Amino acid sequence: MNQKKIIPRFEIREIITKLKAEKKTIVFTNGCFDILHSGHVKYLRKAAQYGNILVLGLNSDKSVKNIKGDKRPINKENYRACVVEALFCIDYIVLFDEPDPMSLIKEIEPDVLVKGADWSIKNIIGSDFVKKKGGIVKTINLEPDISTTIIINKIVEKYGK
Repeated sequence: MNQKKIIPRFEIREIITKLKAEKKTIVFTNGCFDILHSGHVKYLRKAAQYGNILVLGLNSDKSVKNIKGDKRPINKENYRACVVEALFCIDYIVLFDEPDPMSLIKEIEPDVLVKGADWSIKNIIGSDFVKKKGGIVKTINLEPDISTTIIINKIVEKYGK
């Protein structure tokens, strides 16, 4: 696949407009994806099944730090983007600086908004907006016993601080 996946934010609206004109179903999800693990991969594969095009909103370093604290992210945004870019299920990646993806969701106007089942649909940021635009909101069960935080804690436990 030669398609450029990591898209500057200012370009995504035009790309999405063209895809929608081609009657493509646009799926959007977002996250930090700091230390990519099997739970992330399974989640993203499932999300991609809800449509033709999967757009990943990737929290920038600034956004991750705001959400997770000063010790995060472990991996810088360009490294995280490079890793998720290698996943075939993702069509486009857009970095965002805000603490939540609401403004990006408004720019993209996805047909399907997806989050992990640790979020109730009513609490998913952008769910009301997507539904008002005629879209749907889906949740995906997360892999138990795996998360970036769990991995970090295992590393600290095994190798010390």
